[in-house]
Amino acid sequence: MTTPRVILGAWDMHAKKKFGQNFLNDPSVPALIAERAAIGKEDLVVEIGPGLGALTVPMAKKAQRLVAIEKDTQLLPVLRSELLAAGVENAEVINEDILKVSLSEIAQAHGKPMIVAGNLPYNISSQILIQMIRERRWVKKAIFMFQKELAERITAPEGTRNFGRMAAMLGYCSKIRTLVRVDASKFFPRPKVDSEVIEVTFLDEPPHVADDESLLFGVIKAAFGKRRKNLRNALSNSELPITAQEAEEVLNRSEVEVNRRAESLTVADFVRLSNALGEYLKERGDQK
Repeated sequence: MTTPRVILGAWDMHAKKKFGQNFLNDPSVPALIAERAAIGKEDLVVEIGPGLGALTVPMAKKAQRLVAIEKDTQLLPVLRSELLAAGVENAEVINEDILKVSLSEIAQAHGKPMIVAGNLPYNISSQILIQMIRERRWVKKAIFMFQKELAERITAPEGTRNFGRMAAMLGYCSKIRTLVRVDASKFFPRPKVDSEVIEVTFLDEPPHVADDESLLFGVIKAAFGKRRKNLRNALSNSELPITAQEAEEVLNRSEVEVNRRAESLTVADFVRLSNALGEYLKERGDQK
C-alpha cells in the first residue's frame, strides 16, 4: 500500500477539509476491517467515500462485486489507478453524492441486498444512517467508521447519558457492535481524535413493532430535540401536532411518566408512546 502522502503528492493534490478527508495510512487497519466485516464471495458491497482505495481494495478482493460512490471528482482517476495497480477488476466507481443515491436501485440492479461500508464525514453521518434505516430492506449490514465520540453516542445503551436519537432509531431495528478501534495516528492528515468502526446488522423484524415507523422516528426526534425538557414539553414544542395537554394524555396512555426525559426511555417505551400517539391522532381525525 502506497502511503496517502506519496499518492497525493504524485498527483499534486491535497486532502479536502470540506469532504472530511482523512486517509488510512496503515495497510493493517483496512485489512483488519475487511476481515472482521466477514464479507463473502457472494456479497455486494457499496462503499461510501472510497477516497484513495485503502479499504476498497481489501473489501473488493473478498466480495463478488463492489460499487464505490465518491463525491470528489478529482479523486476518481487516482482511485481508478490504485484499483488497477492492485489488480481489482470487480469494482465500479460512481461519481455521486451518496445522499442523492438510491441504494434500493443499486440492490435491485444487482439482484441482492448489500453490505454498505465507509469512513463517514462527521457532518453527514446522521443523514447517511437515517438513509440506511429507511432503505434497510436492501441493506444486510453497514460497516461504518466514525470519530470516537460520535461512535460512542451511536452505540450508547438505553438509559445512559449518551443515549440519543441515532442510538434509539438504530436500537429499534438493528444490532450494533464495535469492530475496530483506530488510533488517530493511522490517518493522513492526522485528525484530532481517534475513530471506531461499528457494525450495524439490520433485523428482519424489530422486537417491538411500531404501527407507523415514520411517526416513531418523529417522536424520537421530538423527544431528543429538546432533551433538557421533560417529555410533555419536548413533544408539545416540536413538529408533532399536539399541545402540552394532549402530550400528557398520550404519555398517560402509553404509561410513560410525563416528567421523564428522552434519554431515560427504552426503545420499547418509544414504540408504546408512538403507537399511543398514532391512536390518539386517529381518534382526533388526523390520520386514517
